[in-house]
Amino acid sequence: MTGSDPYLPGHGDDRYQVEHYALDLRYKPLGNHLEGRAELSVRAVVDLTDLVVDLHRLEVRSLRVEGAKVARWSHRGSRLRIRLTHALPAGEPLLLTIAYRGNPGTMPGPDGPAGWEELTDGVLVAAQPHGAPTWFPCNDRMADKARYRIRVETDPAYRVVANGILVSHKSVGRRAEWVHEQREPMAPYLATLQIGRYDAEPQTGAPVPTWLVGPPARMQSVREALADQPRMLEVFTSLFGPYPFERYTAVVTDDPLEIPLESQSLSTFGTNHLSRDWSAQRLIAHELSHQWFGNAVTAASLADIWLHEGFACYAEWLWSQASGRTTLRQEAARHHDGLARKPQDLVLTDPGADRVFDDRVYKRGALTLHALHLTLGDEMFFDVLRTWVDTHRYEVVTTADFEACVESVSGSPHRELFDAWLRREELPELPPQQG
Repeated sequence: MTGSDPYLPGHGDDRYQVEHYALDLRYKPLGNHLEGRAELSVRAVVDLTDLVVDLHRLEVRSLRVEGAKVARWSHRGSRLRIRLTHALPAGEPLLLTIAYRGNPGTMPGPDGPAGWEELTDGVLVAAQPHGAPTWFPCNDRMADKARYRIRVETDPAYRVVANGILVSHKSVGRRAEWVHEQREPMAPYLATLQIGRYDAEPQTGAPVPTWLVGPPARMQSVREALADQPRMLEVFTSLFGPYPFERYTAVVTDDPLEIPLESQSLSTFGTNHLSRDWSAQRLIAHELSHQWFGNAVTAASLADIWLHEGFACYAEWLWSQASGRTTLRQEAARHHDGLARKPQDLVLTDPGADRVFDDRVYKRGALTLHALHLTLGDEMFFDVLRTWVDTHRYEVVTTADFEACVESVSGSPHRELFDAWLRREELPELPPQQG
């Protein structure tokens, strides 16, 4: 073990940090063949005699290290282990260049498979929480954020969508080259590729550049289903603070998906989410809100996933109220009643690796925020949320950090409230409505 997240054993190495990934990829959709070269700009956190990089199912063709000499390396299972001839002092940089190839796929984990997925015609990457090593070598830790440059060559019939902004698109021989840059730090699991026969168009009316991407024959349905995104962005910007990235993109695949997929600066939906019904609209709001809660501000460990999912679930309720559908009070009462009928055996800040995405984490996390909202009142509660994002933008955080933020803004630790909602199994009653 290298001090990685105990909820994701066998992933990550906390003895070093990656500052930048430069991914140079060539992909053949027919046959699902990927060739890649990854440059990892690394800095030692402690004196390093060896380090471990995550890469699943793909063949390492060559390895080069600048800044130190390699004694030997091996790639077994999903771990590339590199031993140095001499210790690299803490604070010193390394440049790792890894060439690899193969037929990528998903990677098993405690919550099911994740990572590179073939569609009927194309590919998507759904890496949360452990699937990043299925398509590039990485330090697969939520707490290790880096900047990215992602260059992809592929068949010109396909569009490539990745994190951040598109900085270049051109023909390279018989292929098309797409280059994206994610200039704000990003956790590995939030890195994504979407490759398909897609059209792309800007969505007007939003306070930030917003794009819709989907199959040409479905673009009208995409426009209709996602028509409220500009207003959602306005509401969330007013409640949570400025949108934290340069643009937002919504990709709709030509396949149905079990759930929508969160990635930094973009979200991915299936054809089954192209609906004006609340069942789809709440998910559109949920994934959008993750840009603040989960992407800009990222939990250091999966044990604190409520800092992502509880906040995004509460954003659904906030949007429901803002859109005139239901009130926060109605949503909270309904979901409190639902949780009261379920087993009372989950601790929100330590749900267990196999229950990270249990619906109770989402709903109890949202109810924790509602209890705080009722206690603080509107003005102070949203001051807490905006301060939380502003203070910890592009950082990794813990539940203790959130409690400290609440105390800083409100002048009180609210220890009793947090102990009841976060650290005990029994579901508390909601505080009375103010006013």
